[in-house]
Amino acid sequence: MDFTAINNSIPAPDAAAAKLCRAKWDAVAKPLGSLGLLEDAVAQIAALRGDPDVRLRRRAALVLCADNGIVAEGVTQTDASVTMAVARNLTKKQTSVCIMARAANCEVFPVDMGMLTEPDFDGMLSYRLGGGTANFTRGAAMTRETAERGVAYGIELAGDMRSRGFDILATGEMGIGNTTTSSAVCSVLLDVPPETVTGRGSGLSDEGLARKIAAVKRGIATNRPNLGDTVGALAAVGGFDLAGMAGIFIGGARCGVPVLVDGFISAVAALIAVRLCPRARSAVMASHVSAEPAGSLVLDALGLKPLITAGMRLGEGTGAVAALPLLDLALAVYCGGSSFEDIGVEAYTPI
Repeated sequence: MDFTAINNSIPAPDAAAAKLCRAKWDAVAKPLGSLGLLEDAVAQIAALRGDPDVRLRRRAALVLCADNGIVAEGVTQTDASVTMAVARNLTKKQTSVCIMARAANCEVFPVDMGMLTEPDFDGMLSYRLGGGTANFTRGAAMTRETAERGVAYGIELAGDMRSRGFDILATGEMGIGNTTTSSAVCSVLLDVPPETVTGRGSGLSDEGLARKIAAVKRGIATNRPNLGDTVGALAAVGGFDLAGMAGIFIGGARCGVPVLVDGFISAVAALIAVRLCPRARSAVMASHVSAEPAGSLVLDALGLKPLITAGMRLGEGTGAVAALPLLDLALAVYCGGSSFEDIGVEAYTPI
C-alpha cells in the first residue's frame, strides 16, 4: 500500500470551522474554556467535518474480533475459545459494551477480522484475514501483505460506516491474547522495554505476567522488528484486530468521521495509524486512559488527553462508548446554552 498517497488524501483540519466553533463556545454564558476537554473535543470534530454545526446523531461501535497465536505461550488466563463465545454474545447484544451502547444511543457492530474458525451464526460483519495469527515467538504473526490488507479493510469499514450515515465511530476489540500483541507492538514503536508496557491483561498472576513478558521479549528477538518500519512491526508481532483498527482511524480521517480510542489496544492501533499516516491524527479522540501500564504512555505519544480517568480495562469498546454521553452533554450546552447577550451580561474576554 502507498501510505504516503493515502496520507496525502486526508484533508487537513478546517481551521476556519474550528475558529467558528471556539467563537460559539466563547459566546455561551459561562467562563471561557470552562468545559475544558469537552470544548476541545467539539472543536476537533468541527475542524474534521469542516462545519461548526456539530451533531452526533448516529453512532457506531465497531468491535473487531480476532485470535492470536501467542496464546500458545501461556500468556492469558483463558484459551482462545472465549473469543468466539464473546463474539456470539455480541451478536445477541448481551455483552457489557452492548448494554452500555443502548444507554448511549449507539449501535454495536461485531466484526470478524480473523477468529480461529469462521462463526456459524449470523450478525457479524466479515473482514476476515484468516484463522488467527501465528505464534510470534516462532516467526512473524502474519505476512506483510496480510497486515496491509487488514489496514485496508479498516479503511473500507470506516468508509462504509460513513456512507451509512454514522457521525462518530467507537473502536473496540475482542480477542484473547491481544494485550500481548499490543504490548509487543508498543514496545517496538515506542522503543521501550517490554517490562514497561506489558500488564496483567485480564488478571494474570505474577508467574503469568513473567511468562507474558518473556514471550514478548522472545517475539521481538526472533523477528527483530524495526521501529522505523511500522507495517513490519505490525506484521511481526501484532494482531489482525490492530491492523483493522489502525485502518478505521485512517479511514475516519479520510471521510471526516471522528474515531474514539477505547483503551490500550486501540490506542496502539491509533499509534500505528498515525505512524503510517500522520494526518490520521485529526480523527483520533481519546475516551479514557486504560489501567494497563502503557495506557497513558501511548496516549502521551499521540498527544491525546483522555476525557475519562476511571481505571477501566474491560475492552470491547466500553471506554469509547462511555465517552459518548459526555460528548452529548457538551453538545447540549454548545447547541442550546444561553449566550451572554441572552442574559444581558457583557461577554467574557481573556484578561
